[in-house]
Amino acid sequence: MASLLDTTPPSTPGKFKPDKSSAYLHPHHRSLRLHSSLSKLTFYSFLFLILFLFFFLLSSPSPSSRHQPNTYPPGGPLWEKKVVKSARPKSRGGLTVLVTGAAGFVGTHVSVSLKRRGDGVLGLDNFNHYYDINLKRARQKVLERSGVFIVEGDINDMTLLKKLFDVVFFTHVMHLAAQAGVRYAMQNPKSYVHSNIGGFVNLLEVCKSANPQPVVVWASSSSVYGLNSKVPFSEKDRTDQPASLYAATKKAGEEIAHTYNHIYGLSITGLRFFTVYGPWGRPDMAYFFFTKDILKGKEIGVFETADGRSVARDFTYIDDIVNGCLAALDTAKKSTGSGGKKRGPAQFRVFNLGNTSPVPVSRLVGILESLLQVKAKKKVLPLPRNGDVEFTHANISLAQKDLGYKPTTDLETGLKKFVRWYLSYYSGSKKKTSSW
Repeated sequence: MASLLDTTPPSTPGKFKPDKSSAYLHPHHRSLRLHSSLSKLTFYSFLFLILFLFFFLLSSPSPSSRHQPNTYPPGGPLWEKKVVKSARPKSRGGLTVLVTGAAGFVGTHVSVSLKRRGDGVLGLDNFNHYYDINLKRARQKVLERSGVFIVEGDINDMTLLKKLFDVVFFTHVMHLAAQAGVRYAMQNPKSYVHSNIGGFVNLLEVCKSANPQPVVVWASSSSVYGLNSKVPFSEKDRTDQPASLYAATKKAGEEIAHTYNHIYGLSITGLRFFTVYGPWGRPDMAYFFFTKDILKGKEIGVFETADGRSVARDFTYIDDIVNGCLAALDTAKKSTGSGGKKRGPAQFRVFNLGNTSPVPVSRLVGILESLLQVKAKKKVLPLPRNGDVEFTHANISLAQKDLGYKPTTDLETGLKKFVRWYLSYYSGSKKKTSSW
């Protein structure tokens, strides 16, 4: 029996010439031959389709090997189940807290600490690409192991925020989501207004309309002190001379918070963080990229003031900051409004959370050299006019009195813990995300 190739047209131009031997076959035989040819064609076509689908599936990443942010679409039953479970406190007296910026540095530590003590915690984060997204995803895994579910979304998404408040009666909001970084504001100023002002207003709008209204604790910044030369910085000092757009948006946030407190009866506490550092920190911070560059043998820039002094910072270890955040939540009084209507004066507070021990950046580099056992290649540079200030120094007497805040970790001890984490995390170990 002839093969399928026998019925194909010749490669050269001309009329089709059928096989003469087939022209004299019995009609029945010709029918059998045609049926056989069609069967083979169907078989090979089917085989080709199976092979194509097989290799397509092999080349596509499996659901378990890639992150699927839409596995639980907002509003779906699985999504609501995870939201409610994560936000449910273990005991009747536990808090139910929405933590914005939960996959961030401070947000991750605060969320884990709240969950471990029995509070209900729901995270919200948009996982933006301001710095390494893989680090944020690694933090997310830590949170998931702790029982904290993170909703992927933006605080500017009013529909999402309303949905969250419809599903969960939050007693407290820990607002840590923000566009961070002083120097980046010169490259992308709109992102700071969008997040630090617009996003904050959206969140406060939802909070003031909730019934009952939650308590709001949020992260301001030591940068609001700006060009203030009086030290140490006190909450009563002037904050009307911001040195960067980032500082200006944080200062604006404090004024906006006061407005919502005054008009709608929201209980609001602002926390001015002073140079937070530690494990799982932000790669854009000096102690972090100094560590990376020293290990790689790269030159690092150490800024000096106009009179030749090293820039100094009031470095505050992450555990001390977390203790201050939890104390602010625990001591906050309830909001007095309901459904957007104020029923009486509400609590409004602002606290410095620092370490009260400013350290020259040159000293920071010296400690890192000792811990890493590598000599840094330093280049002394004049402090640029990009929003950085010469020094920060916190007066924490008010936080000590009202919150019982008492930092206990000195810079050398804190950096030792950070370096241990850094070397473990970037070693490529499969167990790197399990350390905490």
